[in-house]
Amino acid sequence: MASFAHVAAEESRSSPAFATTRWTLVLAAGDGASSEGHLALDQLCQAYWFPLYAYVRRRGYDAHAAQDLTQGFFARLLERNDLARITREGGRFRSFLLTALNHYLVNEHERNTALKRGGGRQIVSLDDDSAEERYRNEPSHSETPDRLFERQWALSLMAEALKRLTAEHSGTGKSATYEALRPFLSREPAAGEYAALATRLNLAPGTLAVQVHRLRERYRQLVRASVADTVDSPLEVDAEMRHLLDSLGSA
Repeated sequence: MASFAHVAAEESRSSPAFATTRWTLVLAAGDGASSEGHLALDQLCQAYWFPLYAYVRRRGYDAHAAQDLTQGFFARLLERNDLARITREGGRFRSFLLTALNHYLVNEHERNTALKRGGGRQIVSLDDDSAEERYRNEPSHSETPDRLFERQWALSLMAEALKRLTAEHSGTGKSATYEALRPFLSREPAAGEYAALATRLNLAPGTLAVQVHRLRERYRQLVRASVADTVDSPLEVDAEMRHLLDSLGSA
């Protein structure tokens, strides 16, 4: 996966305007019955559930309890009008979710009755084994829950951007070239690597270098778009990217 530091450094130099973000739609859903807002919230939850799961695990809950609490939290968020009652923390979806989750954990502790996987309804795709495997692969288990949450949030944003980039190249007849070039989103080529790959792809080395450059530029745009989906205003994108870059640097 590409270096977030590289992406942020490049993208923070400019602030292109964005259309209405998904998070803006989510906030609007708190004022009434907005199908678009609820759909946007569902999509954001599907993309960014793991940072919350990891946060709950780091708070000391075991794997099964963390799964129950994560599903129960999303069930409550999606099925009730909690959007109208949760304070906006700087217009960032990341802050909103963590604040809402902490309220939920306090309430569940007081009631001592955690909802079981959203009352039987699976709200997010949270496979027992894969979720825990991802958590166990964390490089440092001495991080605070908040720092772990923020680092995983940054990684989830990048994964979402990469998913979009891959989708753009699927079915285009150039998917093989894309897969060959994708490793260079995260690293520079070794000596002679471009030349060897250019030969294999039947491209001139200069042409291959141009294609890698364009692929990186498109990925930067998609990372920025993923960040824009989680803030209330385009003016907040640069600050959010810098914050997430710092969270990765702390790992």
